[in-house]
Amino acid sequence: MLVNLPTPMFSLTPLRTSSWALVLVSLPWIAQGAETNWLDVESRIQYGYYTEDPRSVAGVMEQLGPSESASASRSYYAGLANYRLTQLSLARDKSRAKETAEACVSNLDQALKLQKDSAEALALQSVCLDVLAGLEAWRTPFAASRSGTQLEKARHLAPGNPRVLLLDALELYERPKSTPAEKERALSGFKSAAVAFEAERQETVHTPGWGAAEAYTYIGRCYLDRGAALEARDALERALLLAPEFAEARRLMTRITSG
Repeated sequence: MLVNLPTPMFSLTPLRTSSWALVLVSLPWIAQGAETNWLDVESRIQYGYYTEDPRSVAGVMEQLGPSESASASRSYYAGLANYRLTQLSLARDKSRAKETAEACVSNLDQALKLQKDSAEALALQSVCLDVLAGLEAWRTPFAASRSGTQLEKARHLAPGNPRVLLLDALELYERPKSTPAEKERALSGFKSAAVAFEAERQETVHTPGWGAAEAYTYIGRCYLDRGAALEARDALERALLLAPEFAEARRLMTRITSG
């Protein structure tokens, strides 16, 4: 947990393409003379991801101004934004995905310099490193090894953290040529993450807080992989209750309802 916030707001945001990735690396995320509402920043990053609208980052950037001090939260959310950009770019432009994944790793290096025991930053950096390993063969041994190390640290620091559980299962699910046994373990991991998210929702609103809709969506994907449409539909309905605008969950639901 990076920041505790009492403000009970929720609505959920990726950003743009390579040019925005560069801005995210260099532009400070704390507005001068005012305390940044990180829950609002997170919500807007998530909303852009859910709606698959990278340009919505422009609205986030308008809130940001110069800062005289470093911030672990600023670096963490720059990393999250670049991760979402990477996800949106992977199928369309691998060179941009590589650039935003590199920016994600760099942002989280900065966050970890300021808060070295942040399980949230370690887990998120792990998945960005994993993406890099898949995009550039020459990076694979180093990036994959470092990814595993960061994730192991995150699990040790916060074994019940829902985002750690989610990203752990995600890396297993997205692993090239994963075996049926690994897919089964991934489904179990997503289910554990969903349980942890439900428990987290009973707590005081805090940041980071993203991930519940993604957990249920991946549960749906796992069930669709095995042809279990009823179980998939139940999970996707839960995802869409949390994030009605989640385009990926809607596409998967359409696959079920259209037969």
